[in-house]
Amino acid sequence: MTTFRTNDAPIDGRAQLRSPIKVLVILGHPRRDSLCSALADAFCEGACVAGTQLRRLNLATLEFDPHVHTPSPNDQPLEDDLRQAQELVAWADHLVFVYPTWWGGAPALLKGFLDRIMAPGFAFRTCEGGIGYQGLLAGRSAQLITTMDTPPLIHRLLYREPGRNALARATLGFCGIRPVRSLVFGSVKDASPTQRQAWLARAHHQGRRLAQGRITPAERLRHKAGAWLRALRLQFYPMTWVAYAVGALAAAPTGGVFGNPVFWLGYLCLFLLEVATVLINEVVDLGTDRANRFYSTFTGGSRVLVEGRLSLGEVKAGILVALLGLVGGTAWLLAVTPASSAAVIAVLGALAVLAIGYTAPPLMLSYRGLGELDVAVTHSIGVMLCGAVFLGGDWRDPLPWLLSLPLLLAILPSITLSGIPDLEADAGAGKRTLAVRLGRRGALRIAQAATLLAAACALAWQLMGLAAGALAGIAWVVVPHGAWLAWLLARHLRDDRPAGRIDGLMGASLGYVLWFGLWPLFRLA
Repeated sequence: MTTFRTNDAPIDGRAQLRSPIKVLVILGHPRRDSLCSALADAFCEGACVAGTQLRRLNLATLEFDPHVHTPSPNDQPLEDDLRQAQELVAWADHLVFVYPTWWGGAPALLKGFLDRIMAPGFAFRTCEGGIGYQGLLAGRSAQLITTMDTPPLIHRLLYREPGRNALARATLGFCGIRPVRSLVFGSVKDASPTQRQAWLARAHHQGRRLAQGRITPAERLRHKAGAWLRALRLQFYPMTWVAYAVGALAAAPTGGVFGNPVFWLGYLCLFLLEVATVLINEVVDLGTDRANRFYSTFTGGSRVLVEGRLSLGEVKAGILVALLGLVGGTAWLLAVTPASSAAVIAVLGALAVLAIGYTAPPLMLSYRGLGELDVAVTHSIGVMLCGAVFLGGDWRDPLPWLLSLPLLLAILPSITLSGIPDLEADAGAGKRTLAVRLGRRGALRIAQAATLLAAACALAWQLMGLAAGALAGIAWVVVPHGAWLAWLLARHLRDDRPAGRIDGLMGASLGYVLWFGLWPLFRLA
């Protein structure tokens, strides 16, 4: 049978101002008279003092088959006790699992219980975006309380906590439950009665801490920090740095490049501009991001607004901070750069207009069919000219322009292809990307043509000895890679599949871009 314990009465005025936390304690020990049972009792007593609404499940008293006999758990009818257990999990805000660690993991009783109730449609579902799965138990947190004979430090350092990782990350985290904190007691076989009493006191204290809320300030801070890191989309910044460094090396400053403070101050300005641009994209593209079913690491935005990880006000504040930092950084750069102020303001100002105008009104270039070209220009000649001019080079020097043309062409395939997974959502939001304007096949053809042109341009520059030898030998890598990418694009052109995720193609096209940045970087350095 299912065992419940309830305490719905708040204990103080502060608790009355908010709804009591709904806590479900799940005891996963197969024996009823165990240390785990005593720890569950102690936690429940503390949670009652904290004023929570408390329910408790003793798995040893439930009647259910722990084995999944059908291809899907949903094909096997749930016993009454498991149906009630699912209802309790859905009801709870905070799940507490108390169990022994045996052979590095949870007991068979707890594993079988989870195998049966954490079923598709209840705990998770398949989807086209992200990792292909979406957790359905988001908004809940969890606490693991476990005992073991292995000393906890040895278990952590030597065995890397396999049971904790499996339950916290691969099960609860997969289903959207986070944060998941853990409390480990051991070694049980060597513990004295005094030590066991101390453990019971800690479990009681852990329950009482719920009076301050189920999410600690440190966990809230980590959550926000993680959301901001995700919003920044830092995976796309290294290529900007590479192109900027190539431009700086092309200027051949007498004081060097990487040890030059002007170089790093200039990059700080570009970094802040990219932060502002990325966050503006999040705000303006919120409508299409919400409708996007095929989002991934490469496309569909960071989704911090869609998933509520950050508020619209927080993101707008981040934009303001980035822009103010950009203004301050630019003023500092003007004070130390060897270049003329007019040249710095001209190249950085033009880059800022194009970068921010990608989505921001009034330009909204990505909504007018010019977004792909805008990205290719800003991430090639835009940042290369900044690197050259900031360190005292002349914007009319042909070297940055020669180096930027094959890079510009190499960027076009990946940025054009990124519109294919977003096609349906972008069309609904009125965003006129090349994929929307030309369709999936048209976007693939544009990507294929740009791929071949980039390889041809690099080969021509190498054969003619242009770009100060910075592209010498590059054809040996970009021609095979370009041929492979063109072949992959041809395969997709022969398919009549609808628009959707193309992660492999995106990875191949982004890898292609790297050659056109890293090769001249190492040659010039």
